[in-house]
Amino acid sequence: MDYQFEREWKETQDWIAKQMGQKLDYAGILFNIGLQELNKDFGTYKKDQKLEIIHIGMCSLLVKEGYYSFVGRDEEGWPHFERVENLPPLAAEDQELLLKRCIIQYFKEFIR
Repeated sequence: MDYQFEREWKETQDWIAKQMGQKLDYAGILFNIGLQELNKDFGTYKKDQKLEIIHIGMCSLLVKEGYYSFVGRDEEGWPHFERVENLPPLAAEDQELLLKRCIIQYFKEFIR
């Protein structure tokens, strides 16, 4: 078990919970990142819009890992990304671990 990772993940979750006033799960954090990248506030979104916002969060994180590049925004302000490199074949828990590490890096500038 990677204790440093676990500590950093808990610190990140705690910081987000303090900022949001509630603890968010993994998908909630991705949704929050997507909203930040979209420059939108929390509101009422349809299920397909929520999935698109989570996808924006994931792509935004994976840009820094070199898997996607930011292409630009459409006329409604939604960001678009292009796949640069395929993710290696990962089990679901390994994919989640990769994204959690990216989430930690994303929020490090705010936490410290």
